[in-house]
Amino acid sequence: MEKTVSIAIDGPSGAGKSTLARRLAAQHGWLYVDTGAMYRTVGLQAVRAGADMDSEQAVAALLPGLSLGLRYVDGAQHMFLNGEDVSGLIRTEQISMAASRVSAHPTVRAYLLETQRAFAREHSVVMDGRDIGTVVLPNASVKIFLTAAAEERAQRRYAELTARGERVTYDAVLADVKRRDANDTGRAAAPLRAAADAVTVDTTGLALEDAFCLLSKTVQSRLA
Repeated sequence: MEKTVSIAIDGPSGAGKSTLARRLAAQHGWLYVDTGAMYRTVGLQAVRAGADMDSEQAVAALLPGLSLGLRYVDGAQHMFLNGEDVSGLIRTEQISMAASRVSAHPTVRAYLLETQRAFAREHSVVMDGRDIGTVVLPNASVKIFLTAAAEERAQRRYAELTARGERVTYDAVLADVKRRDANDTGRAAAPLRAAADAVTVDTTGLALEDAFCLLSKTVQSRLA
């Protein structure tokens, strides 16, 4: 069996992880796994159920009745919640914050951990999230910590949301970015941080193409 390659990409919200990781995977014929979408799907279920997302007990009570599916449609990852394709529904600011809150609970992280590791055992993957290099794939072939200034990440997110027709302000998006950073870095369970052996790639001030070239060169140099 051919040896698998695993690329772990961690970083804060809006750093461009999904866009760049997806492109990197396509470049090499690897499987792209967006772990954040899994947490967003759990967050969507919590919102729909009206659960107290800050209560681990309340969120954990939803998990036994939750059927979470991950399928690839025309090469793109789609998330299914109890048979419903929710790939579009999980990309709102409300669900982004819900994902941040439910992901703080160890029960939720444990629920998704084995699913994530199974993909890496069976395929060469590019996996992005908040704790891929530190917890999910501690022995990943390459670990990247992808980041950018909060103001730039907010501007990117604002442009993305307004392009989809959502009515938001830049100041509100920036506040959400900073709040999510605080949630992700301050939580007790698997907080966002760079793995000791990760390479930091800062995309502040870089156009998308330049950011991808920097990421791709960094990964290639580590695999060499």
